[in-house]
Amino acid sequence: MDIAVPKAPSSTIVLIQVGETCERIVRFTREDIATFARLTGDTNPLHHDVQAAQRARHGEIIASGQQTTAQMIGLVASHFSRSDDGQQRELLCLNFNFAFKAPVFAEQELVLRWHVATVEWSASLGGWLAHVDGRATVRNAHPCVVGRGTLLLKGGRA
Repeated sequence: MDIAVPKAPSSTIVLIQVGETCERIVRFTREDIATFARLTGDTNPLHHDVQAAQRARHGEIIASGQQTTAQMIGLVASHFSRSDDGQQRELLCLNFNFAFKAPVFAEQELVLRWHVATVEWSASLGGWLAHVDGRATVRNAHPCVVGRGTLLLKGGRA
């Protein structure tokens, strides 16, 4: 039995493609970590109290999970809403799921990267649905955060 795959109208421009990637390098200082935690209401002392962090499992200040994931979502949102190629885009981030694999310490260089895994046209939503796989990895080492997201891209209005 053949399954019908929805096709975009012939006049529709492809705004996202399987295999497309985006990447950014970030580094959080201890001050960045403490400030982000305070601004987001995260009072966990592991994000701002050196003595508490030293007594804990990891032995030093760690970034909150939401700080790393906020940077990851920001990267994917910025990249896929861009218009530097002459195409206006409307982007909605529909869903993200993350798994925390290792702590992020102050001053570590993190490579944030997203890869487009699948793309399909959604006639009911009038745009491209894409699944993206991402990770935040300590440069030349292990992943700290892995994620998967669902995006909806539509052509923007001029």
